[in-house]
Amino acid sequence: MPILLAVVFSAFAMIAIVGARYLLVSGAFAAATRLRHPGLYAGLGKQIRREIGWSLASAAIYGIPAGVIAWGWANRGWTAIYTDLAAWPLWYWPLSIFLYLFAHDTWFYWTHRWMHQPKWFKRAHAVHHASRPPTAWAAMAFHPIEALTGAIVIPLLVFVIPIHVGALAVVLSVMTVMGVTNHMGWEVFPRFIWAGALGEWVITASHHQRHHTEYRGNYGLYFRFWDRLCGTDRGLGSFTADAQRGTGGSVHAAVGGRADAGRADDGRRANRLA
Repeated sequence: MPILLAVVFSAFAMIAIVGARYLLVSGAFAAATRLRHPGLYAGLGKQIRREIGWSLASAAIYGIPAGVIAWGWANRGWTAIYTDLAAWPLWYWPLSIFLYLFAHDTWFYWTHRWMHQPKWFKRAHAVHHASRPPTAWAAMAFHPIEALTGAIVIPLLVFVIPIHVGALAVVLSVMTVMGVTNHMGWEVFPRFIWAGALGEWVITASHHQRHHTEYRGNYGLYFRFWDRLCGTDRGLGSFTADAQRGTGGSVHAAVGGRADAGRADDGRRANRLA
């Protein structure tokens, strides 16, 4: 098979994989939401269809560089991905996962803050914040500009930081699950995680919910490190009592204001960001 055709095939295959992964994981957590909190997404059908459309477009943007690099790794030895566990000490296996997550979180924090500058918020990031409230389908609902900033991170890291293929699978799994659960409108994790000592440093839905309500602060992805260091950590948000009881509430509330306040003009909000 000609090289160019093989690379194109690999890119399309990865697009399909990323898209299918999004549909399966978001679909599974959306189903869990229907079981745990019936009616939580009531009246959000149009928004959810929009979220799925933007997310599938993002899947194509994420899949292209991943597919090209996957071909290069398999056929040309590109990247620092290794398959032999003995190639690095076993203690490095979990360390590499943390290094990737921390590097990704760092990139996300600063690009996310950049996206909250008025010009770029209105041009790109407003697409993501149009989900009011966000749902399990909103994890990849990005404008192409924002999707591109996220799509290049892992493909770049695999050239810089050695990682076992199994550890990379863990990183991608954490990335997918946290992206979905942080937007689903309720806490899937036990209270001791998000309200305890671990929650002081690890981000879950309660932390990210406040970002989507107030449009500022809480910019991190996995960890609260950069938010705390830079003074942008606004603490945990909460959800409406109706949503917590699963009595059909579809609007979420966070400390500092209700989600429907986000229906104000995005341009005016953008001028207050950062």
